[in-house]
Amino acid sequence: MAEGLVTDLIKQLLSTAAWGAEQEIRLVVGVEKEIRKLEGNLQTVKAVLNDAEKRQITEEAVKLWLEKLNNVCYEMDDVLDEWNTELIKSAIQKEEEEKNADSALVLKKQVCFFIPSPSCCFGQVVDKLARRHDIAHKIKELDGIIDEITKEKDRYQFQLTNDLSPKVVERPQTTSFVDVSEIYGRDSIKDDLVGMLLGKGSEEESSPHIISLVGMGGIGKTTLAQLAYNDPKVQAHFEIKVWVCVSNPFDQCKVAKEILESIEHQSPNLTALQGLLEKITIKVWGKKFFLVLDDVWMEDSIMWEPFKNALKCCAQGSRIIVTTRKSRVAKVMGSVSVTNLELLSKKDCWSVFSKIAFFDRDPKQREQLEDLGWQMTLGSLMRFKRSREEWKSILDNNLWEFEDVERSLYAPLSLSYYDLSSPLRQCFSFCAVFPKDYVFSSNELVFMWMAQGYIKSKANMEMEIIARDYFEILAMRSFFHDFEKNEDNSKIKKCKMHDIVHDFAQLMSKNECFSINSDKELGSDYKIARHLQLEILKKTQFPESIYNAKKSTHPHFCISKCLRILSLNGDMLKELPDAVENFIHLRYLNLVDYCGNGLPETICHLSNLQTLKIIIGSNEFQKLPQGISKLINLRHFILDFNNCWLNLNIEFPRGFGRLTSLRTLNYFSVSGKDDSNRCKLGELRNLNHLYGTLDINGLGSEIDACDAEHAQLKKKIGLHTLILSFDEWDGEEIIREKDALVLNALEPPPNLEYLSIGMYRGPTMFPNWMMSLNNLKKLYMSNLSLEHLPPLGKLPSLEIVKIWVASSVKKVSVEFLGIEASGKKENDDKITIIAFPNLKSLSFSYLQEWEEWNGIGGEEEDCVRFTIMPRLQHLKISECLKLKSLPNFLRTTPLQKLDIYNSPILKERCKRGTGEEWPKISHIPKTNLK
Repeated sequence: MAEGLVTDLIKQLLSTAAWGAEQEIRLVVGVEKEIRKLEGNLQTVKAVLNDAEKRQITEEAVKLWLEKLNNVCYEMDDVLDEWNTELIKSAIQKEEEEKNADSALVLKKQVCFFIPSPSCCFGQVVDKLARRHDIAHKIKELDGIIDEITKEKDRYQFQLTNDLSPKVVERPQTTSFVDVSEIYGRDSIKDDLVGMLLGKGSEEESSPHIISLVGMGGIGKTTLAQLAYNDPKVQAHFEIKVWVCVSNPFDQCKVAKEILESIEHQSPNLTALQGLLEKITIKVWGKKFFLVLDDVWMEDSIMWEPFKNALKCCAQGSRIIVTTRKSRVAKVMGSVSVTNLELLSKKDCWSVFSKIAFFDRDPKQREQLEDLGWQMTLGSLMRFKRSREEWKSILDNNLWEFEDVERSLYAPLSLSYYDLSSPLRQCFSFCAVFPKDYVFSSNELVFMWMAQGYIKSKANMEMEIIARDYFEILAMRSFFHDFEKNEDNSKIKKCKMHDIVHDFAQLMSKNECFSINSDKELGSDYKIARHLQLEILKKTQFPESIYNAKKSTHPHFCISKCLRILSLNGDMLKELPDAVENFIHLRYLNLVDYCGNGLPETICHLSNLQTLKIIIGSNEFQKLPQGISKLINLRHFILDFNNCWLNLNIEFPRGFGRLTSLRTLNYFSVSGKDDSNRCKLGELRNLNHLYGTLDINGLGSEIDACDAEHAQLKKKIGLHTLILSFDEWDGEEIIREKDALVLNALEPPPNLEYLSIGMYRGPTMFPNWMMSLNNLKKLYMSNLSLEHLPPLGKLPSLEIVKIWVASSVKKVSVEFLGIEASGKKENDDKITIIAFPNLKSLSFSYLQEWEEWNGIGGEEEDCVRFTIMPRLQHLKISECLKLKSLPNFLRTTPLQKLDIYNSPILKERCKRGTGEEWPKISHIPKTNLK
């Protein structure tokens, strides 16, 4: 942790000084010298931190020295952040003065600012100078403390080193030997693994076939490999069998020597990699070869390439098992099969626990302890605890507080931890602030890491992308588990941290991360907490002792001016106090079930705020503060309506478009009225960094095509989801035509994947841009005044279409299919026309005037062959009271499910065997007619 803190502090010193010079804002006289001295001291300390972090495990004095360094670094970080905030506010004030320079009133204020008088302006100047002097005093004071710490380091005689990955715990060498009687669980996986080893290799199969076992440290990868290696059928199947414990780093020559030594049963006299691999090739040529590479960390495919090429000469059916904690290792080594080891079942865990914990105990004593044992996880710790009171004491405490656990259970995790870079260690350790079994949202974690300052932007790479990479790395290295992924299974949305990993994170962040509730007495340790999650129960008085946690940075409820993250949840959220402006360090603010009618103007003074998330709990919320454009560092503005439909039209103030740092804007409400205080659609023009989802609400009759075009949606190439909501139609024909012009002007980015259009009042929907959406996968259309559906069959990537409430549609015909020759000719020179080539799900609901659905398909006309919806899996028709028939092309679709709800005419005509439409749907495995 110390290395990350010091490195970040040095960077902040340099950037703050540079920005201050750029803005022509100087520190109080003499402080620049203090900052240069501080930077020099920190560079000196940084050079020995690697050795210090290694030695803190065994040397208490070094550990205390590091704790003092951490504390002062945190305090200095707060002070520099105060100064940085002063710079930001000065820059905002300067911009506002320049913007309003032509206003006589503003000009008068400027004169007042530069010629102080006993007015409020003079008071502001005095306050500003006082704050800067206070900051300067703090810098000098902390610089003196760091100077003492720097001098104190000499007494420990630290070694200078360039190695940035201290290996505190060395993993013992593994062998192929195992006592099968001591092993529990994994039987089915072991059988599957043996089956893969014995399976006959095909001619196309790569040789040797690589199988990877991936999972967190201590989960049983090596044991599983040992069981498979020693299986009698496996032993008899292979001519040559080799076990090599690789560990870290991956030494090519060492690995090659061990392979050759195992084959020849003597130490080779070769030293060069070339010679070693040549001899290995000769020995394994044409033979069935089985190699286990245990504990591989290497992620560089170039290091593995020579071995891969040298072993190609093995006989078909040769196998390599790789055990690793990193899924990337399995990938770079070219694994054909990857097994991700999950946690043992409760039954298997109990078998392991009871064998160790109840060793040499009489049956009566075992009976007394079993109920507690089922709630525990550590058999080796309990083996020498004799009484029920001792067992109960351990159950009631955190596992990481026991020294004997630290050295045994956490040894495998220590290896994984110290293999991480310094920023990754910070990100991992921060997770200790959450309670056990907490379900992490990946986005939530990314935003919080950013708020803590763990993520530093790089050239041409966004902070969010770097943080997301960090999350993926921690997930791939098995620090997280129990993953919930998004719909296309490409990204992790949510996950958990295993209890033992959580305990280890607490061990790595002792005295920094705490998670408590208000009915627990706050001890003195919490006063130095850096990250604190405090859960306040309803009708529970706020504990006054929490005021002592001055540096806490992650409470659910906490009064502290040094907060970086604040999440508020509860009945008290009917109003946010004006005093929120005092949280000047705040980067992340989450308001859950917020029931107020708006936010106080003082929230606009939080110039460091990066993420503002509001989960709205009632329809009282109506507007945003007028000064919200001052939040120039805001990157994520999220409005969540808590999964309920609220009739809201939230007022966005004029000037919102100046928040050009925004990356997330999931909801945006516009006004076309001549109101100087309300935001126009055109203010989206410069928000070109937006990504993800954008929901635009309030596309009413006052919005015109010019304003829509000014929004420049097509330049927001990071958006993958766009939701367009028009206002209710009042029946005027001119408005119908106007909506069509507005929709055409709202040209979305070409990479859009999801589009929803609601309350659209135009008579047709065929904007110029629609057929250019080649990546569009999902299309939802609702509350439409259309008379004919657009030619959606032309969209090549469309997978899901939902059409809901289109009361003017009476007929759906070939225009919906978008029939048009593709120019693609088959061997018989016929042109194939494919409509909806990738559509999987189609849904129509509440088309109450719909009578006919016609189409073509399966027919051939002259030189044309028609293929309609060749991948359709699910068709749903609901509340279509007048629909009489289905199109003929359904006969040739691979439909698996048909749902027809409250469509009485169609239901009668689709009855099994007797209905006129039954022949068109008889091939569908599952039909629901209700």
